[in-house]
Formats: sequence, C-alpha cells, structure tokens
Amino acid sequence: MSELYDFYRNDVVPKLKEKYNYKNVMQIPRIEKVVLNMGLGEAIKNAKILESAAAELTLISGQKPVITRSKKSISAFKLREGMPIGCTVTLRREKMWDFINRLVNVSLPRIRDFRGVSGKAFDGRGNYTLGIREQIIFPEIQYDKIDKIKGLNVTVVTSAKTDEESKELLKLLGMPFRN
Repeated sequence: MSELYDFYRNDVVPKLKEKYNYKNVMQIPRIEKVVLNMGLGEAIKNAKILESAAAELTLISGQKPVITRSKKSISAFKLREGMPIGCTVTLRREKMWDFINRLVNVSLPRIRDFRGVSGKAFDGRGNYTLGIREQIIFPEIQYDKIDKIKGLNVTVVTSAKTDEESKELLKLLGMPFRN
C-alpha cells in the first residue's frame, strides 16, 4: 500500500482516537474516496475540449474518466439534454492514497503565491471540496501540450460525522489549511 496509508494507520489513527475518545476503531474517520470533476461549459461549442480534458484527467488520476452528460435542456445556454458537458473520475483505495499524497506534497506547493487551502469548504457532513483553477499544477501535465487552461474540483469524501473531525483528519494527513 501507499506510504500515506501507512502513515494514516500508524500515526493519524492513534492521534484521532486519543483526541476524540473513540471507543471502537471503526468510529475513527477515514477517507472513503476522492472524486475529480471537470465541468466544461465550452464543450457545447467545441467537442475537442472535452477530449483533451478527459486525456488530462487520465494523466492526473491514472484512471479513465467518465463523460458526464446534461440532465436538462437549457435554451439560454444552447444546451440540450444528453449533451456531453464534463468528465469525472472516482478514486478509491491505493490510487486514492497516491493521489492525495501527490496533491498535498507536490501539486499544491506548485501554485503561485500559495498560502494554503481554505478550511471552510466542508459540506456539513465531513466532506471537503477543493477547487483548482489550473490543471498545470500537476507535474503529469506538459505545459506545451495543453490547448486551454481548465480547472477542476477535488472532493475528498470521508466517513467523519462532523466537519471538525474531517478537518482534523485532513490536517494530520498534511493538508495545508490557512484558516
């Protein structure tokens, strides 16, 4: 398994158990999955953007993305039901731990003028969503081969019951929160 997973089991679990006085090991929060999502509104006019986004998401995650399609027709956006408008990847187990390790230790420090990620992006159920403005912070993406700067959302789904427990879990795993 990943070195981050070993760190989680050997260092993070005992600290969380001590801080929150869990009686059972299964109560300790853990990361269940990581979801990467690229929403591409421009794909309505240019289908090539969706292909390049899927290729870039494959490089970033190491897994082939699923093309997401619109659920409704919206005439103001010239969008019809069933049109491809984005792509998403769900990472679990070893790929998930490797991605979190690369995100925290390699990609986030590459952001220009980086001062940490927001500590307020929790959803109330212990899940954390991070918006990344440029996909070029990932070292797998070659800068000269991209056609357009695209952003993506990274959602970390945890088994924590509260945002406080989830934030503590991510902080112990090395997520650089600024607040």
